[in-house]
Amino acid sequence: MTDHADGGDRIVVGVDGSDASRAALRWAAQQAPRLGAEVVAVHAWTPATLAPYACARGRPTPAAQRERAAQLLADAVRATLGPRIDPAVRAVLMEGDPARVLIRQARGALLLALGLSRLGPDRLLPAVGPVGRECLRHSPIPVVTVPACYRPAAPLRAVGTHQVVA
Repeated sequence: MTDHADGGDRIVVGVDGSDASRAALRWAAQQAPRLGAEVVAVHAWTPATLAPYACARGRPTPAAQRERAAQLLADAVRATLGPRIDPAVRAVLMEGDPARVLIRQARGALLLALGLSRLGPDRLLPAVGPVGRECLRHSPIPVVTVPACYRPAAPLRAVGTHQVVA
């Protein structure tokens, strides 16, 4: 793991507004107090590129795209964690390729949490999408994947150990 003295006491969460990313944010917010960590909700956005023949009036400006991305992040955090956000939760908006942004933000953190929103080929288990695959391949820290259907469970209790005598 990472040394807490180097600022590694955080869980980075990829947030794209999907149910799966909100499940990952919910999971991270539940785990963070147990780990003494803050939650960093990261949304990466890339400027939309339209065909050169598209009407100029229909093109959103980079500022409008950034504002829309900021609103998506704020709405996702508020919808997931409620109107009163814990000071240990920080929202970060960055322009760039989502996988690269998440990997860069994850350096020195405890965990990277991502949502699983797709169903795999067997339609029974969730599968990792392209951003998740890149993060799993290149992340410098452990990656936790949380399915969209995740709901917080009751906290685990310690189970007593029994000595087995042979």
